[in-house]
Amino acid sequence: MASAISELADFPVQTNITVQWGEMDAANHVNNVVYLRWFEHARVVYLDRLNYPVVLEQEGLPGVILAKQDCKYLFPVRYPDRITMGIKVTEIGEDRFVMHCKMYSQEHQRLVAIANATIVTYDYVKQSKAPVPESLRQGIQAIEQQV
Repeated sequence: MASAISELADFPVQTNITVQWGEMDAANHVNNVVYLRWFEHARVVYLDRLNYPVVLEQEGLPGVILAKQDCKYLFPVRYPDRITMGIKVTEIGEDRFVMHCKMYSQEHQRLVAIANATIVTYDYVKQSKAPVPESLRQGIQAIEQQV
């Protein structure tokens, strides 16, 4: 059986989530929408590592906005458990980048979900997409080279 260390070895940013009792639903497992919240948390951890503004423009930089996401559910998670998530950027375009995340159960020692998101850089003043700033592009490349 694989470990979180081997499953997430090529993910430069990792974070942990402790499963809460209230995240379970009537089917006695974590509700599917909670995985998307965990994924959101992982994205914010990545952006924090870049020291990049998450919500609003700061210092003339465009903000970032979620354009698309998907999640493949592989195994049900229940309380109590601890989820380790690895996240990385797999593609950078002119006005967007793609983030890939794997969620790993410490209790079951296996992947429980795989998620992807397209993040668009957005000018909140002009209300339109904006080019990925060079500072963001370089920051992502620096983080991704750490693996």
